[in-house]
Amino acid sequence: MIRISRFCVTLALAIVAAALSPAAAAQTPPSAIGIVVMHGKGGSPAKFVSDLASGLEQKGILVANIEMPWSGRRDYDVSVSVAEKEIQSAFEGLRGKGAKKLFVAGHSQGGLFALYYGSAHPVNGIIAIAPGGSVNSPVYREKLGESVERARKLVAEGKGEEKTRFMDYEGSRGVYPITTTPAAYLSWFDPDGAMNQMKAHKAMSPQMPVLYIVPKNDYPGLLRVKQMMFDALPKNPLTRLYEPDSSHLEAPSASREEIARWAAEVAASVAR
Repeated sequence: MIRISRFCVTLALAIVAAALSPAAAAQTPPSAIGIVVMHGKGGSPAKFVSDLASGLEQKGILVANIEMPWSGRRDYDVSVSVAEKEIQSAFEGLRGKGAKKLFVAGHSQGGLFALYYGSAHPVNGIIAIAPGGSVNSPVYREKLGESVERARKLVAEGKGEEKTRFMDYEGSRGVYPITTTPAAYLSWFDPDGAMNQMKAHKAMSPQMPVLYIVPKNDYPGLLRVKQMMFDALPKNPLTRLYEPDSSHLEAPSASREEIARWAAEVAASVAR
């Protein structure tokens, strides 16, 4: 005859109760979290964001690390609206693998585009890693104003789909040439368009949580506007400012643990 102690019975009942509790039911397994990751300007999925993507995957999170139109290879080959469809396609792929809670993440210019995308499309959260490149800033207006006006003129003349040489700008590189169509160029560089960061913040729903990451050793210009940009986000109890001890380029790798933790927190909140 097998005797079961009172302690064992009590322990077993406690385990069952814990498993059936609302808090446990609200937990979202990592395999149900899907994150689209976007690299920075001139980059690629293999540069700077690769450690982030692989680190999240090691935790069981589903990841789509995709090449964006601002990569070093693509040269803004499509418009903003087409880029949005590329992200939507990546999300469909993640859903097909079992993702239930979807997040859009990006580094540098990818971080800014993540803010724009999340202001216009339904996702469960936005992860903006050292976002930069707002085309409404004084430096972009000064450096690229002539190219923007030429693109406007060509579009008005019906030449919006003819490949043309324009200029792009990045703080570490200065001004440099790119070749794309006037229509595509204008969709990216119009100061009042998609890459205007403050406009993206204002268009965002208060229900949208944001993990806003600014590394302690970020570029000086981004550090100067850090608090202003964070404060401009709609108030949400799950929105966080995270400041890893890293440089701009190291920020994705330095934020892996916090991104995984925060995504799980948001996913659990949505599940309740």
